[in-house]
Amino acid sequence: MSESLEQLQLSPQAMRDFGNQVVELLVQRFVDIDSSLVTQIRDPAELTDSLQSPFPDEPQDLEQLLAEVSDTVFGQFGQTMHPRFFAFVPSPNNFVSVMAEALVAGFNAFAGNWLEASGPTQMELATLQWLRRQCGLPQQAGGIFTSGGSVANLTALAAARDAQLAGELQNAVAYCSDQTHRAVDRAFHLLGFKPRQLVRIPSDAHQRLPIEALQSRFAADVERGLRPFCVIANAGTTNTGAVDPLPELADFCRKNKTWLHADGAYGAAAVLTQEGRDLLPGLSEVDSLVIDPHKWLFQPYELGCVLVRDRRDLYRTFKMTGEYLQDVETIPDAINLYDFGPQMTRSAKALKLWLSLRAFGVSAFRSAIQRGMDAARYAEGEVRSMDRMELVTSAQLAVVTFRYAPCGDGQLAEEANRAVVHRGLTDGFATVTSTVLGGNSVLRLCTINPRTTNDDVRSTLERLRAFGDEFVANK
Repeated sequence: MSESLEQLQLSPQAMRDFGNQVVELLVQRFVDIDSSLVTQIRDPAELTDSLQSPFPDEPQDLEQLLAEVSDTVFGQFGQTMHPRFFAFVPSPNNFVSVMAEALVAGFNAFAGNWLEASGPTQMELATLQWLRRQCGLPQQAGGIFTSGGSVANLTALAAARDAQLAGELQNAVAYCSDQTHRAVDRAFHLLGFKPRQLVRIPSDAHQRLPIEALQSRFAADVERGLRPFCVIANAGTTNTGAVDPLPELADFCRKNKTWLHADGAYGAAAVLTQEGRDLLPGLSEVDSLVIDPHKWLFQPYELGCVLVRDRRDLYRTFKMTGEYLQDVETIPDAINLYDFGPQMTRSAKALKLWLSLRAFGVSAFRSAIQRGMDAARYAEGEVRSMDRMELVTSAQLAVVTFRYAPCGDGQLAEEANRAVVHRGLTDGFATVTSTVLGGNSVLRLCTINPRTTNDDVRSTLERLRAFGDEFVANK
């Protein structure tokens, strides 16, 4: 063995010792997660001093380094798997998937083409087919796993652009509601569109895309010589969990030969339950769909997914050739996953979802998803029963929004709700963030974590109310 290689390797025993220490640290994290602080925010200058010291020329002790990483890095961040992390959309992962990620990293498993990755490719295709069936998409549908919803939306909308416009972007226009995730705006920018080519239509009283307003704007744009090519629907908005009228939108888009894309980054996973299927009618009628398994399918970051009604639309957009790929192209009937998305170099992303579905069984995932919706309804009931707390939107797809509402004073309430969020972030007991609905700041709980108990919900709400009372008392 060369000296240079020896310098980058550990002995078998050293690998076992270090591996055991890492696994023990991970196990303790899962065991102790309930009792730890949810968010710890440190001063940027302090962390810069801690982590930007010069890299050493000589080796350092691994056990010491692991302790430093545990304290300085993983001790100073928002723990999105914590049962009282209610902000944004949590990522309540599971230990089997964590170990699957370790396997992927350890085997350095590439999953770009069949020549190098027949096993990982077939596993990804099987997992994609399972998701396709759950969402009710036809046999010819297919897709690819991505890093998350942003890249999945970009991938789907690239396919929509090419299928509908054939390279002619001028005068093209797409539509969505004002509740649509800003990742869609970024995708349109990267795909070469101007901001005015994505029309945001004001949502209705239920935060949904109003079909009548869409029809009116669509007709007016056609009359003006514009080329409508895509409607972006929400299958569970980040703000409130609202679901756009998918059956009506699908019918409208079919009649007008327009692509219907659904952003279900977190909400689409609810189709595993009967309640979710009832809340997501028409999901099977879309032309493309985004779903993030690192949200409501309990996977660690990163794992997004895009499904397209006809997988050939992805192939037409992303297929690549090159003289250095000539050997790949000689394998009959081979599927090369890098021909279906923007990444050429990509890891075996599907293993963690495949392995955890096998290990726990689909019914466990179904029950965990249902638990999230039940927890949001419990939160809604608690808010309704509490003085000085006001429900804004009812529980839907495990999201509920509400306000601290003192004395009917609108300006004071606005200031108080912002103060409640800030106080909660510095307190660390629970993490709750705000959004804006109807021009007002509102508090928001996303309760998809199956570790979250009713006591976690109740104690968090009581604490938020106490923060509001404290702010008003000191005014």
